[in-house]
Order: sequence, then structure tokens, then C-alpha cells
Amino acid sequence: MSSETNTENTGTEKKMDIKKEIISWIFYILFVVVLTYLILHFVGQRTMVDGRSMENTLQDGDNLIVEKLSYRFGDPQRFDIIVFPPYDTKEYYIKRIIGMPGETIQIDTDGTIYINGEVLEENYGKETIQNPGRAIEPITLGEDEYFVLGDNRNNSTDSRSQMVGNVRRDAIIGRAWVRIWPLTNIGFLKHQ
Repeated sequence: MSSETNTENTGTEKKMDIKKEIISWIFYILFVVVLTYLILHFVGQRTMVDGRSMENTLQDGDNLIVEKLSYRFGDPQRFDIIVFPPYDTKEYYIKRIIGMPGETIQIDTDGTIYINGEVLEENYGKETIQNPGRAIEPITLGEDEYFVLGDNRNNSTDSRSQMVGNVRRDAIIGRAWVRIWPLTNIGFLKHQ
């Protein structure tokens, strides 16, 4: 009789172990899903460059990690490469910040960029700007607005266009941080 009781106890113990294992796996999967959600929404996300507007810095097809954390504790800086959705779409643009809040931006017909009447010293542009767009006239940025340009200045839809215009601070998703593909170009991106 005692051998039957041991068999029943062993079967019950196995069922309990299986239930514990299943519950453990459920909690583990739930933890991974929640952690992934938090990372993608508050820390960083993967994005892919589609187009040539940021050449030579970024190439069509580059895969990047956009980090979102630094802008939760500080403001974007001049020359940061940012990701944002223009004109309330689900599409994202990637451009470089040129003008900061409160500044006045103007681009001369010879392609020279002026910030508050002073020539901007920078070397990110692939070529001299041929079309200043709406920046032919001075543009004064609001206290939460940024002026952005693509590095491939003559092949970029950016703040010179009415379609994009000035980029509001709350529209900025994050800062392009590291290139993860192609493997031959993997590494951190130069901003400043």
C-alpha cells in the first residue's frame, strides 16, 4: 500500500513541476515582451536610411539605432543627426540640425548659410547648396523649433521646403546613434 501512495505523490509532484515550469516560462516571455516594449519606446529603436539625402555621412540602406534617452534629459545640439516625422505622417526623416531655437537662418544664393547674420562654419554638406528654398529670406525659429538640412544638400527635402519646414522639439524622435549595417561600416555616428 505504501508503494501506491508514493506513485500517486510522484505523479502529483510531476504535475506541480510542469505547472511551475509553464508559469515560469509565461512570466519570462512576458518580462521579455515588456522589456522590449520599454526599450523600443523610451530608449532606442532601429531604423533604416531610405534615400540619398544624408550622403556622404549615411548611405541608402544603412541600418541605424536611434537613441531616445539623451533628449529626455537634455536638448538637441547643433549638428546632431535627428529622426522625426515631417508633417504628421508615419514616415520618418533623418536630417542634421543646423539652426537652434530663437536663431535666424538665411541661405544666400551662393549657398552660404547664415545664423543670426554670421556665416556658419561647417563641413557636413556634400556640395554647395544650389537652391536655398524658403531660406532665401530670413527664417526666425520659435523657442521650440529647429532648422534641419540633409548632408546631400542638393538631394534633400528638409527645412528649406514648406513640406518639412521648421522641426518642433516635440516631433523629434531621437538622435541617430550607431550604424549597425552594413557590417563594414558599423560604428558610432559623428555629430559634432
